[in-house]
Order: sequence, then C-alpha cells, then structure tokens
Amino acid sequence: MTTAHAEGAAGNLPHEPEKATLEGRNKVLAFWLFLGGESVLFGTLFATFLALRNQTNEGPSANDLFHLPLVAAATFLLLVSSLTSVFAIQAMHRGKVTVLRNWLLVTVFLGLCFLVLEIYEFSVYVRHEEFGMTTSAFSSAFYTLVGFHGAHVAFGILWISVLIGQLARKGLTVVTAPKIYVSAMYWHFIDVVWVFIFTVVYLLGKVG
Repeated sequence: MTTAHAEGAAGNLPHEPEKATLEGRNKVLAFWLFLGGESVLFGTLFATFLALRNQTNEGPSANDLFHLPLVAAATFLLLVSSLTSVFAIQAMHRGKVTVLRNWLLVTVFLGLCFLVLEIYEFSVYVRHEEFGMTTSAFSSAFYTLVGFHGAHVAFGILWISVLIGQLARKGLTVVTAPKIYVSAMYWHFIDVVWVFIFTVVYLLGKVG
C-alpha cells in the first residue's frame, strides 16, 4: 500500500480506530490484564532485590558501582521515547500515517540507544569491577531485575519494528490500530518500571 493510499484509508477511520471494533476493545482490555500480571512479576523482582541488596559477599556494593550520570542519560532517553510514542498515538488519531510511522521509528531508535547504554554499563561492571551474575546475592538480584527489564525493552523494540512493517504493507486500519495502541501501552509500562528501577536500585544504592 502506498503512502497516499494509506493516508486516504486512514482518513475514513474514526477518531480512535483502536476502539472502533469489539475485537479492538477486547484487545485493549486484555492487554490491561496482561500488564497487571507483569506488574506482579516485577513487584516480586523488586521485593527480592530489596531483600538482597546488602548481601554483597564482600564484593562491590551499589555505592561502589553505580555511575549516576550514565544511568541518568539512559533514563532520559527512555522517558523521551515514551513521549515520542505519545506523539505517535496522537498522529494515529489524526489519521497521519507518515507522521505515525516517523514517531514510531524515533521511539525504536531511542530504545536502541537505551539498550546500548545498558549493555555498556553491564560490560563495565563485569570487565572492570569483577561484578558478575554470581558474584553475590546482590549481583544476582541486580542483573535479574535490570536485565529482565532490558529484555522487555528489546522485545518492545522488535514488536514496534514489526508493526512499522505492517503499517507499510497494510496501512492504518481498525485491525492494525489496536496493535499499535497496545504496543504504546506496553512501552509506557516499561518506562514506568524503569523509573522505579532508577529510584529503588540506583538512587537508593548511592544514598544508602
């Protein structure tokens, strides 16, 4: 489907195409339930981390390891990516397919930049601080929580990338719109989880 055809088809859609059909509304509702389960899972990981964060086994502590400017830069990238996903949904509601695609591409790019910084952070800990997955109970809890979130970011990048391809092939319809909408919900969720990680893991780690 060409861009012109896609824009034309989008112009015939309702203002909120993700909720235009019963199937679309059910997808949104089901995804809220899925996010509830994910919240419980991350809550368990947070509780485990808090219980083990002082169990360093004479290895590096959080205060020894964490470099807040690097983590703050990664946080900024992820928060901005949440904003760009909002812009994408706004463009979808206006039927602007090209603008929607461009904002989704920016979101993917910012997510990739976040992952690069996180992988670099982990590599520094392992190579220079000898802080590996099995160094201590603290390290195991840290890599499990932060790494699990990183895996969610990677999945979100892949998901949105696939949707960009579907948007190019099929255009914006009442079938593709709910998929884009729930992917934005997912992206906001992992951004919110990261805010908690930044606060609980990094800030509390530096201040004791």
